[in-house]
Amino acid sequence: MTTGGLGRAEADRGDKGGVRTALAGLTTRGRSFFAAGIAAAICAYVLGQSDLLRVGLLLAVLPLICATVLYRTRYRVAGSRRLSPARVPAGSEARVHLRMDNVSRLPTGLLMLQDRVPYVLGPRPRFVLDRVEPGGRREVSYRVRSDLRGRYPLGPLQLRLTDPFGMCELTRSFSTYDTLTVIPRVEPLPPVRLSGEAKGYGEGRQRSLALAGEDDLIPRGYRYGDDLRRVHWRSTARYGELMVRREEQPQRSRCTVLLDTRGLAFQSAGPDSAFEWAVAGAASVLVHMLERGFSVRLLTDTGNSVPGEGADGFAGANQESADAAGMMMDTLAVIDHSDGTGLSRAYDVLRSGTEGLLVAFFGDLDEEQAAVAAKMRQRSGGAVAFVLDSDTWVREPSDVPGPLDRSEERLRMLREAGWTALSVPRGASLSDLWRQADRERTGVAVAGRGDGS
Repeated sequence: MTTGGLGRAEADRGDKGGVRTALAGLTTRGRSFFAAGIAAAICAYVLGQSDLLRVGLLLAVLPLICATVLYRTRYRVAGSRRLSPARVPAGSEARVHLRMDNVSRLPTGLLMLQDRVPYVLGPRPRFVLDRVEPGGRREVSYRVRSDLRGRYPLGPLQLRLTDPFGMCELTRSFSTYDTLTVIPRVEPLPPVRLSGEAKGYGEGRQRSLALAGEDDLIPRGYRYGDDLRRVHWRSTARYGELMVRREEQPQRSRCTVLLDTRGLAFQSAGPDSAFEWAVAGAASVLVHMLERGFSVRLLTDTGNSVPGEGADGFAGANQESADAAGMMMDTLAVIDHSDGTGLSRAYDVLRSGTEGLLVAFFGDLDEEQAAVAAKMRQRSGGAVAFVLDSDTWVREPSDVPGPLDRSEERLRMLREAGWTALSVPRGASLSDLWRQADRERTGVAVAGRGDGS
């Protein structure tokens, strides 16, 4: 919620500046009255008509009086804005609630309320508020919607004051604004068994040595309160002091989502482009893996990740998973094409990491970059690649037989390296491809066991 005040300080200005401001606020009606009054006064002087002169003076003075009274009126109004929700998926609506409080001892006149909204969110909302009594308040709301993800400022709020005759209008602006975050669409994914899950945490969790400061398999010195049943007698005899065994600790399964953001890898733009599909797909996988309890990391071709992300990514299945999902969604809301030409930086990050599930969303891959992507599979416990060939998104498949053959060659290179690689056609459903990836991975694993038996 943001608040702002329209106070006495904004009305107290110099006389010279006040006259200039008041005259600048004259409406078309006020300027017409003033011009008609001056013209009538000149005609009355030339023709010697005193009655016409009085009429001309009345017409000319009325707008000036209205402007002076309106400018000298010192309203004190407080405004607030509330977004519901402040983070909304692309294509969904958010409601903006505005509240105006009259904190002065005088009633207000007619108020016209206007909020500044980016063009992509819709038309600029305008409201007319009748007289607000002292201590009273008025509440209005409007809806905004965007098919394009991003962070959009709302505000500052503007009040337009007008006199009862419509001769003059003065605008006052609040200084604060809010930000609406439009995040990618998240598609629910079906639960499937994926390689890269660990063992020991239920069905698919492995046990490993704990991090520094926690128990692991290496004996350590006895500490007060340790269970004597954990005494390691062989190490005690070797070191000459009482040693205890350290326990195994379960390690959380890891998942890295790699998003290719190279500008040269995606040709089209807009909400239905291949790049937007890849961003929405990465968001869906991140949320799905967090819900399954994975430690999730978002990585781009530049080697960058989400600010505040730990070495193993964000942990899921805990109270902080919602905050972690929000941070990653905020990052994806503003992510854009990079100027990079290759995937080597991402490969360097993955090469120094630990094993886990790797889910990648690639754009166009030439032979060199396909080879780099193939090497990423070496340290991954499982790897699924969704390859978005831009040619299939901007043209019909029958029109581009050459590029389609090239795309199949890139998929073959990834599959030979151990990837479960799928081509993403235009308008494909990620949930269907997710099931297909699981079926192909399972089929490859069964075939491998059959060959060895």
